[in-house]
Amino acid sequence: MADIRLEDVGHSYDGGRTWAVRPMTWTWRSGRAYALLGPSGCGKTTLLNIMSGLITPTTGRVWFGEREVTSVPTAGRNIAQVFQFPVLYEEMSVYDNLAFPLRNRRYPKDEVDRRVRAVSRMLGLDAHLGRRSRRLDPGRQQIVSLGRGLVRSDVAAVLLDEPLTVVDPAVRWTLRSTLKEIHRDTGHTLVYVTHDQTEALTFADEVVVLKDGAIVQAGEPAELFLSPAHEFVGHFIGSPGMNTLPGEVADGLVRVGGQVAGRADGPLPPGPVRVGVRPEFARLGDGPGSPGLPAEVTGVDRMGAYDLVHVRAAGHPLVARAEAGSPYEPGAAEFVRFAVGRVFLFRDAVRCGQVVPLNGRAG
Repeated sequence: MADIRLEDVGHSYDGGRTWAVRPMTWTWRSGRAYALLGPSGCGKTTLLNIMSGLITPTTGRVWFGEREVTSVPTAGRNIAQVFQFPVLYEEMSVYDNLAFPLRNRRYPKDEVDRRVRAVSRMLGLDAHLGRRSRRLDPGRQQIVSLGRGLVRSDVAAVLLDEPLTVVDPAVRWTLRSTLKEIHRDTGHTLVYVTHDQTEALTFADEVVVLKDGAIVQAGEPAELFLSPAHEFVGHFIGSPGMNTLPGEVADGLVRVGGQVAGRADGPLPPGPVRVGVRPEFARLGDGPGSPGLPAEVTGVDRMGAYDLVHVRAAGHPLVARAEAGSPYEPGAAEFVRFAVGRVFLFRDAVRCGQVVPLNGRAG
């Protein structure tokens, strides 16, 4: 196994007029589990196919360790790739489909059997090993495809392109845990493409967020949730996503709709900003010294385990989180206070500071 390094790699399908993947330099470190997260059309699959060799990039070079593989075909890269939909030999049994990548590389018979049965056991396929693959439902077929990608122990990386799309939602949680277990056992470099934030945050050591063909932030799941460096990350991760309010910085103070929400945590040129705070860090109630805004309740969503309280704060909609069974009712005047250290300022969608209490201390 080795690092996968992209050196000024970019790809255009129309001769450079637009970029599916904007030129980037990035390293996928050996042995890590990554989630490549972003909306449909942001370039995730193109980037994955550049790494696997299915696409030769328009610009840049691809390295596996110290070996350049930019023009090396997929078969020469020693990777395993699992696609969004099942890719199987339908007339073969499940056992033979799992064994095929090993037999093709002339693994000893005993080793083939050991690896097949180990992967089968982890993926819950033991009862299906003798069945022809075409007789399985699409979700089970995809699990077999996943097994084919994981059965080899000698690959440089395993690349997975939304592999759980056709799998029953009730089974996905188990499979994500299984993938983490397999990763711990094998130490493979895993790159897992998904548009599902839950899959990304529960599976990966590191989440790489892609937007319009460019990486806007990468980090551990908690870092992306607690400290978004880009406005898009705040919106895309979280349910619901981060609130953003139009604001203004002048003389160090942050105002929203003419109301002072707090002050900027450092020198910041005057001008417009976006104020971002997650519902989890916006609470209703008195908050002397806390950053925040006066607000009027407009509605309450009773979610069971908690309530989401909708308010208008300084003339703008905002969602705050409250305990289940909260007493808030539409029309009530409240104060929405923001957790210190969790209210961010953005300019041109990039984080440029934080909102802190007027006295500089937590209340």
